[in-house]
Amino acid sequence: MKGWCGKILRVDLTRTKHVIQALDEKLARDYLGGRGFAAKMLWDEVGPDVGPYDPENLFIIAAGPLTGLLLPSSGKLVVAAKSPLTGGYGDGNIGTKAAVQLRKAGYDMLILKGRAEKPTVLVVNDESVSFKDAGDLWGSKTYHAQKVLEDEYGKDAGILLTGPSGEKLVRFAVIVSDYGRAGGRPGLGAVLGSKNVKAIVFKGSGEIPVADEEIADMGKQGYEEVRNAKGYDFWIRQGTMMTVEWAQGNSVLPTWNFTEGVFDQADGISGKTMEEQFKVLRKGCPNCNMQCGNVCEIREGPLKGGKTELDYENAGMLGSNIGIGDMNWVLTLNLLADEMGADTISLGSVMAFITEAHIKGLVSEDKIGIKPRWGDGEAYYRLAEMICNRQGYGDVLAEGVRRVALGLGRGSMAYAMHVKGLEISAYDCHAAPGMALAYGTSPIGAHHKDAWYIAWELKLGREVISREKVEGVIRMQRIRGGLFESAVTCRLPWIELNFNLEWYPKYLKAATGLEFTLEDLWKISDRIYNLIRSYWIREYPDWSREMDYPPEKWFTQPLSKGPLKGWTLKSSDYDQLLTWYYEARGWDRNGIPKISTLKSLGLENVIDELKDRGVKLEE
Repeated sequence: MKGWCGKILRVDLTRTKHVIQALDEKLARDYLGGRGFAAKMLWDEVGPDVGPYDPENLFIIAAGPLTGLLLPSSGKLVVAAKSPLTGGYGDGNIGTKAAVQLRKAGYDMLILKGRAEKPTVLVVNDESVSFKDAGDLWGSKTYHAQKVLEDEYGKDAGILLTGPSGEKLVRFAVIVSDYGRAGGRPGLGAVLGSKNVKAIVFKGSGEIPVADEEIADMGKQGYEEVRNAKGYDFWIRQGTMMTVEWAQGNSVLPTWNFTEGVFDQADGISGKTMEEQFKVLRKGCPNCNMQCGNVCEIREGPLKGGKTELDYENAGMLGSNIGIGDMNWVLTLNLLADEMGADTISLGSVMAFITEAHIKGLVSEDKIGIKPRWGDGEAYYRLAEMICNRQGYGDVLAEGVRRVALGLGRGSMAYAMHVKGLEISAYDCHAAPGMALAYGTSPIGAHHKDAWYIAWELKLGREVISREKVEGVIRMQRIRGGLFESAVTCRLPWIELNFNLEWYPKYLKAATGLEFTLEDLWKISDRIYNLIRSYWIREYPDWSREMDYPPEKWFTQPLSKGPLKGWTLKSSDYDQLLTWYYEARGWDRNGIPKISTLKSLGLENVIDELKDRGVKLEE
C-alpha cells in the first residue's frame, strides 16, 4: 500500500495498552482518509448509547494520503469524536507539526478509547507508545505546556494539547498546537480532557511511502504556481484578515450578535490596522508557502506584550459581534482563548448572546456577576475568564448558546445563533440565503469550513433563489468538506489563490498509484456526507428539516443600517433552497437519505441500523 502508511494505532487509555492494526485497503479507497476515516470509525464504533464524555467515545486523529508530503499546504490533520456541544458528529482540522510526525511515525490514524487513571501525556515515537504522568502540566495553559513538551521532546515534535477549558469540559474547548493553531470546534478539547489526556506527542523517523517519486517535482511545480498567483503578496501581508474590509463592504460582518451586517468601528479591527500596527511575525503550518498566520503583539491592556495569531473569525466574533472596535481587546480575548483552549467563535457568540439577553431583561447583572455591554473590552475579558474556567455564571455559558437559551427560555432561542448546537461562524446571513443554506447543511453544525459560499453568492446575486445556487453549495461541500478534509490538505491555496483543482487527482495518483478523477472524489465526498448525515439521524431519530434551519433572528429582525437596511432572510426562499438541496442530495423532504441513495454509495449497512432506530426511510 502506497500513499497511506497502512497502519492504525489504537490506544486503550483505561488499560494503558495499544495495538497496531493494518489499514483496510477498501476503507482507504472508499473513504480516502481524514474525515472519511473518522466518520466510518465513529459510525461503526460509537453508537447512540455512548455519551460524548463516556470512556467508550473515540477520540480520533486522522491523516490522508497527501498529508505530510512536500505538496502545497499539506500539514493538516483531522480530529474527530462524538461532540459534547452538539451530540452529533464532530470534527475539525488543524495545521500542525503533528500531521507530519504522525505520518513519519508510520500511522494514518490514531484512535483513543477509554479514560486514563490520572492526567497523562501520550507519547508516540514510531512503534513505541508510552503513557507519561502529566500531573505537573494539568491545569497549565497551552503555551506553557507546548514549551515544556518541546523542551523535553524537541521543537520538531508534533504536539496536540487540551487547555484548562478542555480539562474543565467547556463544551466548545478545542485542540491546540504550535502556540495558537486550533481545531475541533464541536468540543474536541473537552473530549480529550474527559479522557484525562493533557497532550499527545508524535515523533517519527520514517518516510511516508509514495508510489511515484516524481511527486516531489510535482509538489515543486505546485509551490511555484502558488507563489506566482495573483494576490499572493497581499495574502502574505494580511491572510484571512483581509476579509474584515470585504465583509464590512458587503454587509455581512457579524455585529451585535448577528443583528447587523456593518460595524461603525470596523476600521479598528481591519486587516490594514492589523498589518500596520500590530503584526510582528508571519507563521504557518508545515509544508506551506502561503502562510496565513498573522502573529500580533498586544500593545495595551492586561496582556500587554503578549503575542497571538489572528485571523478573520477571531476579529469578527471577538470584535464586531460583541461591539469591540479596539484591536488590543480583540487580541487580548484571542490570546486568552488560545491559552485556555477555547474556541474563539463560540466564545464570542456566547458572550454576544448573553449581552443581548441582558439588554432584553432576561438575565440580571447580579446573576451574571458582571454587566456585559457592547464594546466593553474589560468586561468581556472578565466574562471570558469566567467562561473558560467555568467560574460563577461562566459555568452556565460554558455550555454553549443552545443550552443557555433552553435554560433561559422566554423566546431567547430566537437570538441563540447556532445550527444543531454549533455556534455560527463570522458571516451574517440576513441577505445571504445561499450561505445560510451552507450553514444549515454543514455536517458539524454552523461552520463555514465546508462551504464558504458567500463570495460566489454575491457574484450570482443575493436575491437569486435557484437550483444553481444549491448546486454551488453542494459543489463547495464536495471540494472543501470532501476532498480537502479527506486528502488531507488545506483548502486555502484553491479558495484564495485559485490553485488548480486538477493537481489533486495527479497528486493522489503519484502518492497512491491509484487513479482518482474529480468525479471519483465527489462520489467519495457524497459517501462521507451521507454517512455523517446518517450518524446525526441515528443520534436524533425524530429528525426533521427544522434541524437544518438557521436562527430565527435572520428571518424576523431586519437589518437596520447599512446599504442593505431592511433586508431579512425569507423563510419561503430558504425553504425552497433546502428542498432543492435535499432533492439534489437524494434525501427525502426531511433531509433523511433515501434507501436508493445509500445503496448507490455502498452504504447498505446503514439502512438496517436507521430502521432499528425507528427511522422511516423512503425508497
